[in-house]
Amino acid sequence: MAGAVVGLALIPEAIAFSIIAGVDPKVGLYASFIIAVMTAFLGGRPGSISAATGAMALLMIDLVRDHGLQYLFAATFLTGIFQVVFGLLKLGRQMRFVPRAVMIGYINALAVLIFLAQLPQLTNVPPTVYILTLLSLGIIYILPRFTKAIPSPLVALAVMTIAAIALKLEVPTVGDMGQLPTALPSFAMPQVPFTVETLKIILPYSLTLAIVGLLASFLTASLVDELTDTPSDKNQEAQGQGIANIVTAFFGGMAGCGMIGQSVINVQSGGRGRLSTLAAGVFLLIAILFLQDWVKQMPMATLVAVMIMVSIGTFRWTSFKNIRRIPRTETAVMLTTMFVTIFTRNFALGVVTGIVMSTVFFSNKIAQLVFVDKVLSEDGSHRIYKVAGQIFFLSRDEFLGFFDFTELVERVTIDLTYAHLWDQGAVEVLDKAVLKFRRNGAEVELIGLNEASATLLNKLAIHQNSNAVKEQ
Repeated sequence: MAGAVVGLALIPEAIAFSIIAGVDPKVGLYASFIIAVMTAFLGGRPGSISAATGAMALLMIDLVRDHGLQYLFAATFLTGIFQVVFGLLKLGRQMRFVPRAVMIGYINALAVLIFLAQLPQLTNVPPTVYILTLLSLGIIYILPRFTKAIPSPLVALAVMTIAAIALKLEVPTVGDMGQLPTALPSFAMPQVPFTVETLKIILPYSLTLAIVGLLASFLTASLVDELTDTPSDKNQEAQGQGIANIVTAFFGGMAGCGMIGQSVINVQSGGRGRLSTLAAGVFLLIAILFLQDWVKQMPMATLVAVMIMVSIGTFRWTSFKNIRRIPRTETAVMLTTMFVTIFTRNFALGVVTGIVMSTVFFSNKIAQLVFVDKVLSEDGSHRIYKVAGQIFFLSRDEFLGFFDFTELVERVTIDLTYAHLWDQGAVEVLDKAVLKFRRNGAEVELIGLNEASATLLNKLAIHQNSNAVKEQ
C-alpha cells in the first residue's frame, strides 16, 4: 500500500519532469516505472524510491532542444555506464566526506523546492481547489491518529477522487497534465550515429547527469538510513542506478535517480523493504495503463496535499530549533547550501558550495590547533621547542609565531614528536624557522619526526645537512 501511494504520486511528477525536459510525458513515465523496478532488485538502499526527477530533467533541456530525443536516450545509456563504473570503483564510500551540515542544507532546500513546485497548482484556480487541498491535508494528518493500517495519503487520494467524480467538481486533474501512454514500453536502440562526434555531444551531459544522479541517490539513501536506522550499500546503489539507466535508455525513458520526496512518502507510509519500491513501479504502470480513466480524474489538489506533506516531513526542523547549540560555522554551511540550492535550483552547485565552505572552516580550525612548549636549559644556552599539532599551509603563521628568533642561545632543538608535516607549506615554514635561527648564530636540530614527515622533509627541505634531521 505504501508503494501504491508512491506510484500515484509519481504520475504527475513524472509528467511534469518530462515537460521540463521538453519531451513527451510517456518518456518520464516509462523511466519512472523501469528505474523503480530495476532499483528494487539491484539498488543498495531498500525502501528508497528512484525514478525520473526534476534535478536530472533540468540538465537535459539543452540536449533535447539542440539535438533531439534520440540523443537523450544515448546520453542516458552513457550516464548508466558512468554510474556502474563509479560503483565498481567504490566511489560511494566518498559520501562520508559530505559534512552533515551540507546534507541538512541540501535536504531543507529540497523540501522548500518541493513546496514551491506546488504553488502553480494553487494559483489562479477555483476556490474548490483550496477546499480539496485542506480536506486532503486533514485526512493525511488526522487519520493516522485512529489507524495506520492503510496509508493516509492513499485514503486521501481515493476519497477526494470519488468526491470529485460524484460531485462533478470542476478542478484541475491529473489528466490535464498531459497524455498518458496506452502501451507497454518497447525495446529500441537509440537512433543516433555511432561516431566520435556523437560521443562529444553526449559526454558532457552524461558525466554531469551521472554525478548529479549519484549525489541525489546517495543523499536519498543516507536520509532513508536515518529514517529507518538501517545501513545501505552506496556502491551497490551506484551500480543499481547505472544498470537501471542503461535499461531505461533502450525502452524510451530518460535518466533518473533517487527521489528524497518520494522516498519519504514511502517510509512514512510504512514502506521499508524492496517490495515497496517494486510495488511503486508496478502500480505506476498498472495505474497509467489499466486505471487511466480513474487516474485522469484524480484531483491535482490532493496530490498537492501529498507533496506538501512530503515537504513538511523532509524539512529538518531541528536544524533551526537547535540553531543556538550548533557551531556557527556549521549553521553558515547549512544555510548557504540551502539558499544556493533554492535560488539557483542547482543541487550540485549548492552541495559543492557547502563542501568548499566546510573544508575552509575545518582547515582554519585545525590550523589553530598548533601548540609549542618552550624549555630553556639551566645555563641559558639551549632552547627546546616541543611542537604538537598539524602543520600545513594554513597553520604556518601560528607555527612561526611561537618562536623567538631574537633570543641569544647557542643551540635550538625543535621536537616534532607530537606534530605532523602535511604539505610543502609545512616544509617551507620549517625551513624558515631553521634558517632564521642559524642566521642568528644558533645550531638547530630537528628531532622526533615520524616517517612520513621525515620523508617529506628530505624531499623538499633546503636547510638540510648531515646533522639537521634525526628521524625518530
